Amino acid sequence: MMSLISDAWTIAEKDLRNELKSKQTIGIMIIFSSLVILVFSFAFDPTNNTVKAVIPGLVWIITIFSGLLGLNRSFISEQENDSLIGLRVAPIDPVSIYLGKVLANYVLVSIVQVMSVPVLFILFDYKFNGLMIWFLLIVLLGTLGFIIIGTFLAALSANAKNSEMLLPVLLLPLLSPLMIAAVQATRIVLNNDGISDAVSWLQMIIAYDLLFLAACFFLFEYIMEGS
Repeated sequence: MMSLISDAWTIAEKDLRNELKSKQTIGIMIIFSSLVILVFSFAFDPTNNTVKAVIPGLVWIITIFSGLLGLNRSFISEQENDSLIGLRVAPIDPVSIYLGKVLANYVLVSIVQVMSVPVLFILFDYKFNGLMIWFLLIVLLGTLGFIIIGTFLAALSANAKNSEMLLPVLLLPLLSPLMIAAVQATRIVLNNDGISDAVSWLQMIIAYDLLFLAACFFLFEYIMEGS
């Protein structure tokens, strides 16, 4: 188990170090999220009460669509450099490759969230009245579920001719339950409508994360063998 975690950390560290040098993927993700925020800030009047209903959805729109850009690159970049062959023949458990990619993608998406969400609140003149700890917990767990299934499907679609188009087609329907739960929980917490109502949605997010983590954990080896 320790070797699995150690190998996963090594792969994540490699990806993050390469990204730190090139800043290609994270740059595109930040630019995209900034454009989304800017466009919606012009579309909605910050003084309008409608903004309160829009903000929870925007938090997840930024996360999902900017995250898709990073997920697309996570395995395609390995193929471009023929690194995926090296990872397959390396004396490591294929699951460690998956966990390393999950960790690297999670860090990149979290960086985008840390930079984008405060800007979103500022441009929409949104006053945060909820409990920050609950908001962070929902965002962290919801993002984790997105990365868990997104990384798996990125590996599955990496060999496809139009992988950039295939990934959203495969991913978005599977994300529907998670996004419904995440948006509803975020709305409740931001509006300070009562934590008890948000807990049931949070439990659904946790169940989703655990279910897909277990499924991807056992199936990823077959994905690597077929790639």
